[in-house]
Parts: sequence; C-alpha cells; structure tokens
Amino acid sequence: MTAFRLKSIDILRALTMLLMIFVNDLWTLTGIPDWLGHKAAHEDGMGLADVVFPAFLFIVGLSIPFAIGSRRRKNNSKLLILRHITERTGALLVMGIFMVNLENIQASGLLLSKYWWQILMTLAFFFIWNDYKGKVFGKVPPIVLKLTGAAILGFLAAIYAGNGDNGYTWMRVHWWGILGLIGWGYLLSALFYLIAGNRPVWTALFCLFLYLLNVNEFATPFDFRIRIVVSASNYASVAAGMLVSVLLIRFRDKGKMALLLPVLAVMAAVLLLFGFLTRPVWGISKILATPSWTAICAAIAILSFGVLHMLADRLEKTRWAAVIAPAGYSTLTCYLIPYFIYAFGALSGLNLPEILNTGIIGILKSIIFSILVIQLTGLLGRLQIRLRI
Repeated sequence: MTAFRLKSIDILRALTMLLMIFVNDLWTLTGIPDWLGHKAAHEDGMGLADVVFPAFLFIVGLSIPFAIGSRRRKNNSKLLILRHITERTGALLVMGIFMVNLENIQASGLLLSKYWWQILMTLAFFFIWNDYKGKVFGKVPPIVLKLTGAAILGFLAAIYAGNGDNGYTWMRVHWWGILGLIGWGYLLSALFYLIAGNRPVWTALFCLFLYLLNVNEFATPFDFRIRIVVSASNYASVAAGMLVSVLLIRFRDKGKMALLLPVLAVMAAVLLLFGFLTRPVWGISKILATPSWTAICAAIAILSFGVLHMLADRLEKTRWAAVIAPAGYSTLTCYLIPYFIYAFGALSGLNLPEILNTGIIGILKSIIFSILVIQLTGLLGRLQIRLRI
C-alpha cells in the first residue's frame, strides 16, 4: 500500500474539534436555543452537541488504516505496532480517568485549589506526551520532563479528594471520560485492523457485529447483555470510520475510486433508515447510547466525509479551512488548551460582561473563542509544543 494523505480527514477532524470546543463552551452561555446542547438521557432526540463526540470516534476509525499502514511502510513489526497501540490506548485512558475525576472533585478536601489541580493535571499531560524534537532549550532531556509530568500526576492522585456518599473518596472510574472512550474504541478497531488488514468484507462484518452488540444492550429475547468494558456504540462508531477508509483504500488500489461516493451514500442511507425505523423502539439518546443514535450519527459523519472528500481531495478546495487547520493535526493539544483557560479565568476572578454570554452575542463569543483556541494551538505548534501519543 503506497503512501497518500487525505486532506479531507484532517479537515473533518479540524471541523469536529472546532465544534467540540464550541459545544464545550456552551455552559458559559444563557438564552441560547436548546438544539445547540445535549438532550436529556430519556429525551428522544439529539442536539448539535450530541453529534460531535460520535463524529470524533468516526474520525479515529478513519485514521486507523492510514496510521497502521504508515508504520508498516516503515517496516515496523506487528509486535512494535501492537506496542504503539497499547501505549496510545494507555495514554488516553490515563488522561480520561484524571479528567473524569476532576469533574467529581471535592474542593474542600484538597490541599490546593481545584483549579490549580486542573492546571497541574493539564501541564503534566503536556510534559509527558509532548512531541519533543530534542532537548528542551537545548539543555533539558525530554525524559526529565516526562518523569516530572508523571510525578505531578502521582502527586495529584495522592492528594485527591472526591465526592462520596459518606465523605471524601479517592480517584475511581466513575466513567472513562471522552478520551477514555476514544481509547477503548481505538483499541478494539486497531487490533482488528492489525490482524485482518485491509479486507472490506471482514471489516464490514466486524462493523455489523458491533452494531448488533449495541442492539443487544437494549433488546435481546434472552435478557443477556454483552458489554466489552464500555457501550458497543463507541466501538461501532470507530469501526464505521475504519470501514470507510478500508473501502477507500481498496477502491483506490483497484482503480475504482468512482465507486466510493455512491457506496458511501448507500451506507449512509442504510444507517439513517435503520436509525429512524428503530427510533420508536429505544429512541434517540446520546446519554443512553441507543442504536438509533449510533446509526444516525454515523450516517451524518459518512455524509460529511463524502462532501469533504469531494471538496478537498478531488476538487482540491482547501484554502477555506486554513484558519482551523491546527485543530486537524494538533487535535489533542487543541482539546486540552481550554482546561488551562477556564482554570486561569476562574482563579483571576474576572468575568465577561453578561451581554457577551447571552443569546446570539454569546454564541458569537463562543465561536470566536473556539477559533482563538485553534490559533493558539497553531502558535504552540510553531514553538514545538504539540502533544502526540
């Protein structure tokens, strides 16, 4: 498999991260439309915020065949690739667990402000997983900063105090967090691709199996639920993206790229049909991760990729995406920057005028904030501060 890079994947990743920063900033706003946010667990429907996370899972799947293919071209053995997969998964799980416990922190039980706990946590992530290009400032070996980051996380874990029914609790897995769910979804699909390779039929069957597992979580005649650590919805969303890339690579290798968009359209139509036909059975719910929600979101992601593939890869129209480009190649950095901003903002005691957090003006503020975060990500990248796992 020869090397090639799809600009559409980077742009889709950047757009999704832009939306993620935006919807994550909605908590600062009042007087905005309900359709922008999350729907309640048992409310049948979904808002913009409910589409963003599964889109990100889909993109993780899109990237797997290209990432593993790149390592194979470098003559990495399967064992070496497996090591990379497990290390990457471990990093996502560690970050996910710390971030979830941040949400459940009990400030009165800490030795320091919870905002400083948040800042130190995020700083430690940067120390450990920055993509170092050599000694920092020409003097400090990367291993020193990595060990410093690990020590900071150890310290934060040691002093942690969480909310418990009978007082303070130590860190625990309340849930895996956004990054943790991405980690589990990535692990299963990456292992499958490592074993199966670029086989469309096998990948389609794998994807179907995961969708059936998601259905099994809600409906089975034997009242027997199968769950692989987290909801199969997460695995299915990643696998759907992986299937799209597997098909793309196969069509490219066979000289049949003209088939790609029609096949993607059929896939999206089938998923939409399934999602809406089964909606009366279990509803559309992100919180519950219902099969209808999983399928509809996958269809949206497939259609979005199809449009961007036509626009960016075939027509080569990419200049419009330049302003958000850093979010496409420094995605984890971009995701973590707001953790610094919100914490320092809280410590400063400064608040924006209410008008900037209300209604349409508030929405514009959050859009501008999201773009500024992405631009800051680009600036940090030029300073060789960029996380890579």
